[in-house]
Amino acid sequence: MKRSILALASGAFVLGAAEFVMMGILPQAAAAMGVDIPTAGNYISSYAIGVCVGTLMLVFGRRVPPKKLILLFMAITLVGNLLSAVALNSPMLIVGRFISGLPHGAFFGTATLIAKTLADKGKEAQAVSMMVTGQTVANMLGVPAGTMMAEFMSWRLAFGILAAWAAMTVVLVLAWVPRVEPIKDAGLAGQFRFLRKPGPWMVLIAVFTGNAGIFCWWSYVSPWLTEVGGYASGVVPLLMMLAGFGMVVGGLVGGRICDRWRHAGTAALGQAISGVGLLFVFFVPGSPAICAILTFWIAFGLFFVSSPQQLLMAEAGKGGGELLGGATVQVAFNFGNAVGSIIGGAMLTVSGMNYHYPALGGLPLAVIAVALLVLFSRRYEGNVASAQQSR
Repeated sequence: MKRSILALASGAFVLGAAEFVMMGILPQAAAAMGVDIPTAGNYISSYAIGVCVGTLMLVFGRRVPPKKLILLFMAITLVGNLLSAVALNSPMLIVGRFISGLPHGAFFGTATLIAKTLADKGKEAQAVSMMVTGQTVANMLGVPAGTMMAEFMSWRLAFGILAAWAAMTVVLVLAWVPRVEPIKDAGLAGQFRFLRKPGPWMVLIAVFTGNAGIFCWWSYVSPWLTEVGGYASGVVPLLMMLAGFGMVVGGLVGGRICDRWRHAGTAALGQAISGVGLLFVFFVPGSPAICAILTFWIAFGLFFVSSPQQLLMAEAGKGGGELLGGATVQVAFNFGNAVGSIIGGAMLTVSGMNYHYPALGGLPLAVIAVALLVLFSRRYEGNVASAQQSR
């Protein structure tokens, strides 16, 4: 792997861990803040809302060299995680999570552009998938480690380590990422020109509904594993590691298929895999083996879609909107996370805390995502995907 991609993957790691670690430590954080589990879902939603708001940084940073943007994003990540680590009450933790989320979408939009620029010809999707692998490795190692810290030491320690990791990433980016020229300055309005086409909106709505569907269930995966799977809380970190391994494998497989086939078709396949997993979560009685398999299965599909969706939107934004195009994927992804967490919490409340029901709430959303991606692929893609044709 090129060292530059490794430095970007380090940034993806800290952001991925910051985003997903809350799912593994939710019970401990809720207890410390004195709130119930559905209310603690706000710690997930606030991060996702920060992602949506923070993307606006790219609107005014279009003339800034991408490397400098990455350094800024890591500095904000450091501050947000440090604030989360020392939070004294629930509102303070919500603010810390919000700040942590601000650079997320902007980072991935910028890192996608850098990875594409530095990639060998014909291997752009693999370069992007290797960058995103930092996020999936975070789920394989970082999130389980954070979950274990919460179980045996303190959930605050996880956020403290993430702040230190962000500082380390600043050093790696300074040393290893070369200068990449800023994108073409299309003006303030010109950055949004690609959104006049219907195709990008189809992709973004698919990203939103697909992730909202999965996060109806995923937001509450830790208590699902204990209540439905019958696992002791001390085993949950190992299952988070299994999920993270599924994400790593799914991201790498999706990237390879994407370089050889249709981008939207690849994304539709990944969404369908996760959707079938949600169906099984609702209908199949819980057991340790079944819950372990479904955790891997849905996590595999969740990141199978990452590189194809990132590339679809980066290509759609060519001509001045590349950064925003890549970032909008993360906005839609995290907006879906926020909505999914809320819907999943509502399903738990109305079902009397039956942990099968969040999957039922997410299933129709996953079906919509698959349908939109299939429609996009049939309408706009030939042998090689090109979101620029989506008009």
